Amino acid sequence: MKTLALTAAFAALPAALIAPDALAQDAGRGRFAVGAQVGTPGAGVQAQYSVNDYIVLRGGYDVLQWETDDTYDGVDYEADIDFQSPGAFVDLHPFGNGFFVSAGAYFGDRGVDLTSDPDQDVEIGGFTFTPEQVGTLTGRIDLESTAPFLGLGYDNTFTRDGRLGFRILAGAAFGDAPQVDLNASGGTLSNQALFQELLVQEEQDIQDEADNYKVLPVVQIGLNYRF
Repeated sequence: MKTLALTAAFAALPAALIAPDALAQDAGRGRFAVGAQVGTPGAGVQAQYSVNDYIVLRGGYDVLQWETDDTYDGVDYEADIDFQSPGAFVDLHPFGNGFFVSAGAYFGDRGVDLTSDPDQDVEIGGFTFTPEQVGTLTGRIDLESTAPFLGLGYDNTFTRDGRLGFRILAGAAFGDAPQVDLNASGGTLSNQALFQELLVQEEQDIQDEADNYKVLPVVQIGLNYRF
């Protein structure tokens, strides 16, 4: 009996010696990860859950706030871009490695505020007006609150040893035509009925240009921490 017990003890010894290393490796290959990213949707954070070697569920929140000068239908505007973009995605790793195909959607408020104080004659609805007649033009371009997303990328967060992972992603978010609203105030003609009708035409002209926002490119890079 003693010989049998000693034999069993020596047989179990290698497993006992290896177990801590195995546990440490498992700890470094957890199913959850958090990270941060930057790209065309802005800067943000994300969380990931690895269902298995082929499927990763991912949620994120990106913020883009940016002021720039832009021109719509020949009129110069100060454009204040404000995108608040939570998103939910499924990343499919078809080969069980870092390459993945991603599908999901962005949600939330995404819009562009426009302001123009003309310092020279401008054309509104096909007619030319002086700055004094126009006053101040203000408007907003509202993008669809839900934008489906498709993309490709590489993410080694769950395919490498260690806790840190790298992700790069490229794709596009799709939505319906943005909604445009344009107003004028403070001008000698800004409240007149005829000018308001021409302003509606100008609004439609901006709408036609804003249709470019129906498809938005998405390029991101990020770092993740797995635990």
